Amino acid sequence: MINLFKVKEKRKELAENANGRPPVKKQSAGELRLHKDISELNLPKTCGISFPNGKDDLMNFEVTIRPDEGYYMGGTFLFSFQISPIYPHEAPKVKCKTKVYHPNIDLEGNVCLNILREDWKPVLSINTIIYGLFHLFTEPNHEDPLNHDAAAVLRDNPKLFESNVRRAMAGGYVGQTFFPRCV
Repeated sequence: MINLFKVKEKRKELAENANGRPPVKKQSAGELRLHKDISELNLPKTCGISFPNGKDDLMNFEVTIRPDEGYYMGGTFLFSFQISPIYPHEAPKVKCKTKVYHPNIDLEGNVCLNILREDWKPVLSINTIIYGLFHLFTEPNHEDPLNHDAAAVLRDNPKLFESNVRRAMAGGYVGQTFFPRCV
């Protein structure tokens, strides 16, 4: 049996190639939604977005956050975003590329943010995630930690926590762990 849709598709492709134009790559639903999210970004002036692989690779990008208040004020933190082709039905994979002393970010860069895990919903956007990340720096949460040591210090001794954050951001040791300068 002949599949008429396949025949029609093949004819269209041959006609486009005959015109000297390369066949147009179809965008996935995830790429279309991501394009919309990026075009509607409304970032605070302390955040930026870049595409290290060029604008043709929207599915992988980086976000820079420079908190202007709180413990992490003056620091610069880089996050990588990897977007699935089935976005927004699957949350983006977000990693912190800056080693940071933080209760909600472990030393490998994994981020503990509820909207990236169990509370992800397709109505959420890239803008929502960036604001969530920004909020982690203005209000770190010791109740849902990835870095249990940092969370315990924040909970039990906020002044020592602040001192540890300053030392880590300036490029120094906190305990046995060295943190590169990020201010």
